[in-house]
Amino acid sequence: MTDHVFIAGPASWNHIVELDRLPEPVPHMQFALGDWQTVGGTSAGKALSLAGLGRRVALHALLGADVEGDRVRDLLTAAGVDLVAGPGGTTERHLNLMTREGGRVSLYLSTPDDRGSGPLPAAVAAMTDAAAIVLDLAPLSLGLIPLAQATGRPIWTDIHDYDGAADFHRPFIEAADAIFMNADRIGDDPLPFMERCIEGGASLVVCTLGAEGAIAVDERMTRHAVAAAPVEVLDTNGAGDAFMAGVLDATLAGSPLPEALQAGARHAASVLTTRHLHPSLDALLG
Repeated sequence: MTDHVFIAGPASWNHIVELDRLPEPVPHMQFALGDWQTVGGTSAGKALSLAGLGRRVALHALLGADVEGDRVRDLLTAAGVDLVAGPGGTTERHLNLMTREGGRVSLYLSTPDDRGSGPLPAAVAAMTDAAAIVLDLAPLSLGLIPLAQATGRPIWTDIHDYDGAADFHRPFIEAADAIFMNADRIGDDPLPFMERCIEGGASLVVCTLGAEGAIAVDERMTRHAVAAAPVEVLDTNGAGDAFMAGVLDATLAGSPLPEALQAGARHAASVLTTRHLHPSLDALLG
């Protein structure tokens, strides 16, 4: 087994607008604290974090033959990510309204579509000999689930702010060995849902809690907790992806779960100090 990680899912070009508060749903004028453009997408964030940790990573994403797609390709490649780009017609673009505390409204300006006749052979090959497969929420990844299962490699997924009911998430939850999420919409206590996932066949479920750290349930139903690493926060975008990448990298290196969770917390803290998905983009984008 090789040591690389295969990731499938979104990579985008984002325009970030920082506000002191999210807009109220009434007509008004509001001044931005700042704005910038950068690489976005949950899968791009995980890929950048793993590459920054020294882990080989192959990212399969849909990109268009447009200016934004060229920017994403160039920056990810320069940051050490092996990109397996599929034709997407147009590159995904977001306008993200953000607060420094982590509030966000994401406006999707464009979304790609899979114009191929099936899975790219290069993507299938990269999955087959991967140490782990990460399938992020996207139609592209949904279509890869049977192939990922057939490899016998461990499957990791990130269901983000799952509410416990949305149908699109279910195939990812059912296929995954390790499930990551946040507690934004699951209810006051995420542990009952997390334990049901273990009963359903997952071996690890992790729920991030922002400034309160994260909790986890392992295959023995043992509960774990980790505190957030103290850091002066510049921007919260990508912290959850960095946390998962840190846990995955440490797990593949043989660390037990408590140490892997601590590695995730440390890596998430490093991303909070940059306004990009990873500090490696600072030198590339300024």
